[in-house]
This record gives sequence, structure tokens and C-alpha cells, in this order.
Amino acid sequence: MLSQNIKERTHAAHQKTEGIVVRQLKAIRSEADYAEVLKGFYAYFRAVEDNIAPFVTTEVLPDVAERRNSSYIRKDIETLGGTVDSLPAASAPAVHTILEALSSLYVLEGSIMGGPYIVQMLNKYGIERGTSFFEGYGANSGQMWAGFITVLNKYGENPDSHQTAIDMANQTFQQFGEVFTAVHSGN
Repeated sequence: MLSQNIKERTHAAHQKTEGIVVRQLKAIRSEADYAEVLKGFYAYFRAVEDNIAPFVTTEVLPDVAERRNSSYIRKDIETLGGTVDSLPAASAPAVHTILEALSSLYVLEGSIMGGPYIVQMLNKYGIERGTSFFEGYGANSGQMWAGFITVLNKYGENPDSHQTAIDMANQTFQQFGEVFTAVHSGN
């Protein structure tokens, strides 16, 4: 199954990106710091969403309109008193097919599973609001993930397409990490 192949073959890129993001989250000391970190999420998620929009339609993913997206991040930034002005640079992989789009979306949808841990971390730092994005789908997170994986596997039935999908997911992870690397280094 494609989803299992992506999971296994993107493990290194996933771990590297997660480490970069977690370091950013651990450096949060105020709501203003948190809003700045969210700007990186917003910039990147929006870039990916713009690239996949022509491919991930309701015909492909029937519940696409109910899925978590960058509008949640924007709302969280605004809840914290911030704006989406002066966003960090974010470049998402170019996609050309439905499978490439779903493979890129795999990274964004997969982030849902770590959301509750991020909310707990933020709560320890005294951040109590602006977490709707990381709360994901709440009790329905597992069900929403399973629904997404079913669609991904349907479009990735042909094993000959798996490498392309894996490459896209790896590139999506890498470019997500680059947003935070650039922010951290001041570039």
C-alpha cells in the first residue's frame, strides 16, 4: 500500500523536519513568540494548498472542505493579536497530478496526529489560546486520517507510481523544514 511505503520511506525527512519545528516550539516564551511560529505554518500550508487546489477537489477528496487548512492558522494568529503580514518565505513543491497533490497533502494531514502533543507543550509554556489548528479534528482525527489514507491509496494503487509519491512527500517535508530554518537563521 502506498501509505505504508510513504510512511517508511519518508521517515528520515519527517524526523528531520519534526526536529526543526519542535525546536521552534520549545523556544516559545509568549503568545507573540507563538504567533511568529504560526506564521511559518501559515505561509507553508497556504503555499501547499495553493499548489494542490486544482487537483484535490471534492471529486477526489469528498470532505476536502471540512479538512483543517491554513484558515485555522490565520484565525489562531489573529486570536493571539497577530497578523499575517510579513510572512516568512515559503516555497511548496510544484505538483502536476492528483497523486502528487495527495502526496504533498499527506504531510499536512499527517501533522494532525502530533497536534495534541503540541497543544500540551504549548499549555506548559502558558499558551492557552490560539490552538485550534493543532487541535485538528479532535475526537474525529483518527477517522479523518483513515479517510484521507483510503483516498491516497486509491490513487496510488499502481506500485509504479509509488516512487513519485514518496519523492513528493519527502520534498514537502524538506521544504517545510526550510521555512523554519530560514526563520531561525534570520534569512
